[in-house]
Amino acid sequence: MNVRPLGNRILVKQLSAEEVTKSGIILAQTSDKQEKSQYEIVQLGNGSAVGELNLKVGDKVIAGKYSGDDVDVDDDTDAKYKILYVGKEKDESDVLAVIE
Repeated sequence: MNVRPLGNRILVKQLSAEEVTKSGIILAQTSDKQEKSQYEIVQLGNGSAVGELNLKVGDKVIAGKYSGDDVDVDDDTDAKYKILYVGKEKDESDVLAVIE
């Protein structure tokens, strides 16, 4: 399923939360650790704020843990996706994206 965000919204994919020590040891993620809030931009809306911020697909961004709306994308069941709003004022529309 292809999801195209509308207006000043972007579709992001959460980056893995693996931690690596200085000596190169990978620490497994445990349930008591907080999820990382780093995301990679997958798709961009066509709003003016997206252009003003010079966002592009592949950029890595940081967002609040509880910000945005969770989205299921069938092609990658293990990954977590969100739609984030990037404008100055909240859009009045409740329609977030188009499923293609």
